[in-house]
Amino acid sequence: QLQLVESGGGLVQPGGSLRLSCAASGRTFKYAMGWFRQAPGKEREFVAAIIWSGGSTYYADSVKGRFTISRDNAKNTVYLQMNSLKPEDTAVYYCAASLIVSSVVGPNDYSHWGQGTQVTVSS
Repeated sequence: QLQLVESGGGLVQPGGSLRLSCAASGRTFKYAMGWFRQAPGKEREFVAAIIWSGGSTYYADSVKGRFTISRDNAKNTVYLQMNSLKPEDTAVYYCAASLIVSSVVGPNDYSHWGQGTQVTVSS
């Protein structure tokens, strides 16, 4: 079984930065890792994804140029560096893992999820 644990959320002012981490344990094979977010009253939305073996990355248009997803194979950890944060980035951020070759932008593409970490962007 694959377990995912996120960390790094918090309160930050507009224009600030945060780095989220997602540590994976248990089953090690993964096809892709992704970050999603969900704001109150809204559906869970795709933020970014990385193909574990080759490192290809994908981003939502709303975060392109501001967020960067990366991975550390040795630590079995994926990161989301978030810069130039805006109030509309406020949400619970979830890490997810896909174990099969598939699209990487939909929640249904992922079989394993972390518990989520709150990110609040406010002055």
